[in-house]
Amino acid sequence: MRRWDRWLPQAVAALVTVAGLAPSLASTTAGDDAASAVPTSHYVVLSGDNEAADALGYQSGCTDGRVGRTGLRVLFFGTQEKDGRIRPPGTVVATPAIRVGPDWVAHAAAGWIRGFTQCGQANAVLALGVNNKSDGGADPATAGTAWARLVNQVGAAAPPSRVAVTGALDGEPSWSPASWATSWVKAYTSASNRLLYAANSADGCPTAGQAETCSNGWTVGDVYQVSTGAAPSVVALPQIYRTDGTQARQWGYISQWGVQHGGGPLRVVGALSQQAACRQQPGCARTDNSPDAARQQLSQALDNGPTTSHDTTLVSTDVDWLRPTDPR
Repeated sequence: MRRWDRWLPQAVAALVTVAGLAPSLASTTAGDDAASAVPTSHYVVLSGDNEAADALGYQSGCTDGRVGRTGLRVLFFGTQEKDGRIRPPGTVVATPAIRVGPDWVAHAAAGWIRGFTQCGQANAVLALGVNNKSDGGADPATAGTAWARLVNQVGAAAPPSRVAVTGALDGEPSWSPASWATSWVKAYTSASNRLLYAANSADGCPTAGQAETCSNGWTVGDVYQVSTGAAPSVVALPQIYRTDGTQARQWGYISQWGVQHGGGPLRVVGALSQQAACRQQPGCARTDNSPDAARQQLSQALDNGPTTSHDTTLVSTDVDWLRPTDPR
């Protein structure tokens, strides 16, 4: 049985206990397929100066605060590049899209926290996320350390009774060599004891059998490492976008792999869905799982193996696109 008190050191578990908010963040209710029924995460479209970042963060945080749902939110800021700047989510290195510095991210996050706490009474765990795209030439150890320091900086200024700030990584095998992602996670966990939510995919990983290969030269062990194995402070928030349940079964297999190889099951806290984002963009055929379906599929997949049963209530968060022009 997987329990939080067995997964995490007491000091780390305390980080996500916000004003009586249990680490499981079990505030969502089953039976409602609407994305609005769960806390919303955001792909943040980067634009403008630090003042614009603060305003965008405040507007989004205020909207989320008014909804009044305690729970986990992730702000996905995109890709770190070799000069320390960050480019928007969903882009490649050749994009002409604006790049921003770490200060922009800090202003956006601080604005979100201020808006969330001023406009509502709920509590939150706010995870600040980047992805593992290595096409920008960033050194993974430098990038992971830099992100940990930024998370520590924002977290130190957050009101501890209302918002706990943590890190997040959108780690996808198709986006970098496994060594890049594992080095990034090692650097982050060495520089911060704040949780790292692994909002990862399992591209090409098996769902059954004895296979151990995934996409782009990754192995099941690599995905396990960046989702749980690297440190006790790493917890998994898998992407469960597909409506056919394939992604959930991949993660069930990875969890069983961890048990069979002595690392224990995945420390899964919940499921990430993208139904809201799919309503804002084309090209989401069969990858627009509802938050409730994503959580149910993942829970069932984790329970299928005799060694992977769990007694932790899985949470849900559904991601949308947050653009400067969005009427939030």
